[in-house]
Amino acid sequence: MQYILVLQWPADSEADYDALIAMEDALEGALPAAHGFVDGHDFGAGEMNIFVHTDDPFEAFGDAATSLGADPRWAEVRAAYRPTENDRYVLVWPETLQNFSVS
Repeated sequence: MQYILVLQWPADSEADYDALIAMEDALEGALPAAHGFVDGHDFGAGEMNIFVHTDDPFEAFGDAATSLGADPRWAEVRAAYRPTENDRYVLVWPETLQNFSVS
């Protein structure tokens, strides 16, 4: 896979961590193999992230939106992707997003 898509939310509680695990499990079950695979998560520094390896970050983001969009936390999602060989992120969502980093 050429890219890593990162789905990111603000987080700072045990309830946030539980929600992260539930969203990760839901996405693993819904993401078609042709669009990539979920490669774990991280939690800390006020954020939580799900990592998706993919050859098409926009298709994978669409799958995430379909499978997680009903969750109230989806409204706070930030998303970006980067090529696997470097750390420069390309912004995906929201359209007003100006910068992105993973702590």
